[in-house]
Amino acid sequence: MTVRSEEEPEERPLAAPRVIWITGASTGLGRALALSFAKDGVTVAASARSAEKLAELAAADPRIKPYPLDVTDREAVQRTVAAIEATVGPIDLAVLNAGLWHNMASSQFDTDKIVEALSVNYLGIVYALEGLIPRMRGRGAGHLALMASVAGYMGLPRGIAYNPTKAAAISLAESLHDDLARFGIAVSVINPGFVDTPMTAVNTFPMPWIMPVEAAVGHIRRGLDKRRFEIAFPWQMVLFLKLARLVPYAVRFAIMRRMLDRVPGLPD
Repeated sequence: MTVRSEEEPEERPLAAPRVIWITGASTGLGRALALSFAKDGVTVAASARSAEKLAELAAADPRIKPYPLDVTDREAVQRTVAAIEATVGPIDLAVLNAGLWHNMASSQFDTDKIVEALSVNYLGIVYALEGLIPRMRGRGAGHLALMASVAGYMGLPRGIAYNPTKAAAISLAESLHDDLARFGIAVSVINPGFVDTPMTAVNTFPMPWIMPVEAAVGHIRRGLDKRRFEIAFPWQMVLFLKLARLVPYAVRFAIMRRMLDRVPGLPD
């Protein structure tokens, strides 16, 4: 049985957010989260690069307000945070979800794609935090949710461009958690496994325990409502990867080589 202290912030109820900012909101998990929150009466500021897709999303619910944005543009991110707070109100919860995936083996090593992944998956979060943290500290309240992945738990084959960015996001969330708690700001890190979205639709390899997007949204919403630090799912993949981190490298690599040998059609 797990015993939690009454002082532990993850178990204290969080006041329902009135304004939520979601990046990467035009497709996949971001879009589904925006629709889910808006359905519950929350004002959702939705950002993504595609103004057209954001307009379609906003047309689905009047509580969704589109703010087109490239999260790799540092100055544009600051302007967007300021614009949201000036037009719809202070951001109570930010779900920093924008991300991209490059399936990359060593034979496909591409520095440009690695830099692109770093810019979107990690620096996109950093630029958003630059605008959000001073505002939330000034109010003594807020909730920051960083989208990472179970892929950030450890280096995995074909994750050359993706996994390090997610490991960085996890480490960033860990570094911020106790610091910002002193100012009344909650920090969450979201670590999904495979979710059935356009991002994973391009994969040609087996994706164990892949989850429908609606189920993933349910996990995320419940975790955010309880202000949990880590929101990770599905439990089977989380358990497997966390246990894999505990075994010696020689054993881990042997297991990974055996798994790769069983996957047909992977390029060398």
